Amino acid sequence: MKIALFSTCLNDVMFPQAAQATVRLLERLGHTVAFPREQACCGQMHVNTGYYPEAMPMIRNYVSTFEPVLDGEWDIIVAPSASCTGAIRTQHAMVARTQGDEELATRAERVAAKTVDLPELLIDVLGQADVGAYFPHRVTYHTTCHSLRVTRVGDKPLQLLNHVDGMDFVPLPDADVCCGFGGTFSLKNADVSAAMMSDKMGNIKATGAEILVAGDYSCLMNIAGGLSRTRSGIRAMHLAEVLAGTRDEPWVAPATNTKVGA
Repeated sequence: MKIALFSTCLNDVMFPQAAQATVRLLERLGHTVAFPREQACCGQMHVNTGYYPEAMPMIRNYVSTFEPVLDGEWDIIVAPSASCTGAIRTQHAMVARTQGDEELATRAERVAAKTVDLPELLIDVLGQADVGAYFPHRVTYHTTCHSLRVTRVGDKPLQLLNHVDGMDFVPLPDADVCCGFGGTFSLKNADVSAAMMSDKMGNIKATGAEILVAGDYSCLMNIAGGLSRTRSGIRAMHLAEVLAGTRDEPWVAPATNTKVGA
């Protein structure tokens, strides 16, 4: 399968290991991955805070960059982020229509229909819950809000983790409760956000896990910051990083990349 990668701007700038691990995983499974260099932010932050006109150039850029998927240049578009995937599928056409650009809205709907989060690609499109991964660590999993309530990936990440060889998986109490990040919510409501994250950290520490896994580095950035400041010793990793390695070829992020939560 020919797969176009939308890395997302947060991963590209701060946590490239999520996109790199996605490429490693998909190529290991025999697929061809393309990285269109014209890609940029999907505009979610602008839309979430009401800046619809300012988001329009980013929506146009996403549509024009990934529109070749409709002509067969790629079979599908994958993003290692339920948050950005959800924004593309629920916001792009809506914003374009609100701003009076029906032609862009129609194109955005067609491209969005070809955009999936990584667990959706592996389970729904490729039908592969067992990707041959090996990860000999005690792990717990946080279900991000966008994956639960917007892209609705359900238990697909857990299906993938349950097939990882060598893993000691520990369910996270209240895994479906928000970590308190919520994009600009954490800036506008810092006290409430900090209280929510404190509860989340308490649950994570109670599992005795070495590593917290999630499907979005935005939430991981928030939680891992707290885990690091409290010297928990618990690392945070993206789902793709757990799935990328095998017993013979473990996944190790390039040394120049940012690592959070260590």
